[in-house]
Amino acid sequence: MNAVMSRVARPSTSESELWERLSSERDPAAREELLEIYLPVARRMAGRYAGVSEPFDDLLQVASLGLLNAIDRFDPGRGTPFIGFAKPTILGELKRYFRDRVWTVRVPRSIHDMMTRVEKATEELELELRRPPSVGELAAELGVESAEVLEVLEANHNRRPLSLDAPRVGSDEDDSPPDWVGEQDRGYELVEDRIMLQNALPGLGERERQILKLRFVDEMPQSRIAERLGCSQMQVSRLLRRALQQLREEADTASQSEGEVA
Repeated sequence: MNAVMSRVARPSTSESELWERLSSERDPAAREELLEIYLPVARRMAGRYAGVSEPFDDLLQVASLGLLNAIDRFDPGRGTPFIGFAKPTILGELKRYFRDRVWTVRVPRSIHDMMTRVEKATEELELELRRPPSVGELAAELGVESAEVLEVLEANHNRRPLSLDAPRVGSDEDDSPPDWVGEQDRGYELVEDRIMLQNALPGLGERERQILKLRFVDEMPQSRIAERLGCSQMQVSRLLRRALQQLREEADTASQSEGEVA
């Protein structure tokens, strides 16, 4: 194994000859030998993701396909080390595999296909520019508008929904959305009061119930209530106080009765 790794780290003269045969003659035997030499690289990269959700043999097959693509595309005349060229290609194949196998949010087919083109162009431009390409550079490479590239990048970023148990981004506390999304319904506090009120209202006269409705349901001021009922504002105030006092007494009585039952 150490001998193989040494050959991977520092290509020997025989490997240079293999690259020459492959580039000039497209010799399939040279291609096969190069694949065997660099296969440990694909094996290691596939092993990083083994046991997550896919079997190792399937991941090794995907990584080997990426290695073959790198061998076919590699130009030894540029002076670039093959390992530095091959790793992004193998990683791209593994990412595409997981994207297609573990996709939880379905997107339109047009965006799905464009995503593959964007990823491939990203890999090629990273090798050429020695840095991640910008949106404008990707759009120019693909011959599309920048908005299309942005749409694809956004779809790729949001293709997996956020877990309900995931903590908030930037939060120092270990809290999850169920802890902070909702809020207590204030209506629960009024349930018992409404029940008591419904039980107490029948004990009021018709005039008192009408005044309570106009004041607290229709939210009319006492002056308008007096105009509506044809009486003075002082009479409305007196009837309102008497009705509220009666409701308090009815509520206290009901509370005492419930306490005795309990």
